Parts: sequence; structure tokens; C-alpha cells
Amino acid sequence: MSILIGLQHTNTRYLIMIETINNEFNEHILTAQTSLSLLKDKINEACEIITNCIKNGNKVLLFGNGGSAGDAQHIAAEFTGRFVKERRSLPAIALTTDTSALTAIGNDYGFDRIFERQVEGLAAKADVLVGISTSGNSANVIKALSLGQQIGCMTIGLSGNTGGQMNEHCNVNIVVPSTVTARIQEMHILIGHIICTAVDLNN
Repeated sequence: MSILIGLQHTNTRYLIMIETINNEFNEHILTAQTSLSLLKDKINEACEIITNCIKNGNKVLLFGNGGSAGDAQHIAAEFTGRFVKERRSLPAIALTTDTSALTAIGNDYGFDRIFERQVEGLAAKADVLVGISTSGNSANVIKALSLGQQIGCMTIGLSGNTGGQMNEHCNVNIVVPSTVTARIQEMHILIGHIICTAVDLNN
């Protein structure tokens, strides 16, 4: 009897998990299809801005928190390393990787300024800043983008939901049409890869 009950429990868990997997894939596909329909022009605009930036000898600075920090590092590595084709290394820096800078700035000035201070020291006019925030309201991302605008940088956002405050601080804010953090992050890395493809085609 106990073996039968155990098998029933295992079968129930399996069916629940299969349903969950199906639901996650279907939600991802729907978000991707909606993003394709709504965001093509903005993604193309971001591709043009970053391609022109690199062609003109400027650099790309990327930043975000948590999973968005991971995306910033991932995309920067595709530029400095290699995405698909063999080409020269391209100038991109993730502002999320220097633990000494992050902890010193966070300690001395506050967490809200960890990216702003790095932008102040590293960014130049006509560089591109890519701020990543699923809510569009991360204070440290907003401060960095705002300073970038003052310096004369082009600013690109990868956000979600309504786009939040990033709408006011980005030349182009690519707002993924979802309120689910996981789906937004999945679209962000897809969009990042599309930008990398565009840059590969032009370098």
C-alpha cells in the first residue's frame, strides 16, 4: 500500500511539474511574440545608437542590479570577447564588476550612487549608457542615467512593466510588455543578443 501511495505522489508531482513547465514556456513565448510586435523599432534604434557609438570610437557602459547586473556583465563580455564572428575587441564596461569600487562608493556615498560615481569618472560625451532595471525605477540606475544625460551620453534603457522613471532618462527605453520579472529578464538578454548581432554585422 505504501509503495502505491508513493507512486501516486510521484505521479502527481510529475504532472504538476509538467504543467508548470508548459505554463512557463507558453508565458515566455507569448511575451516574446508581444515584444516582437511592439518593440522592433525601439530595438533597431538601440542597435543603431550602439553601432554608431563604437564606430565613432566611443564606449558602452552597462549597469543594473541582481539579475540585471548579470545581464550587464554578459553583454559587456560579448563585446570585449566575441559574440559570433571573429573581430576586434570592442569597448564595453559593466559597472557591476569592480567590488572595490562598488563597496567603497556604497560605503562612502550610499548604494544609490554606486553607478553614478563610476559614470562620472568613466563616461565621456557620446558614450552610450545602458541601464537595466525590470521595474524601470531602480534609484542607482536612474541617477547614473541622469548624470549621463548631463555629460552628453546617449542613454538606453532595458526595462519592463510601464518603463517607470527610466522613461524620463533614456533616449530609448525598451519596455518589455510584462509585469513578471523572469519574463522581463528573459527578453532583456534576448534583446542584448540582438544588439550584439547588429554590432557584429557592422564591425
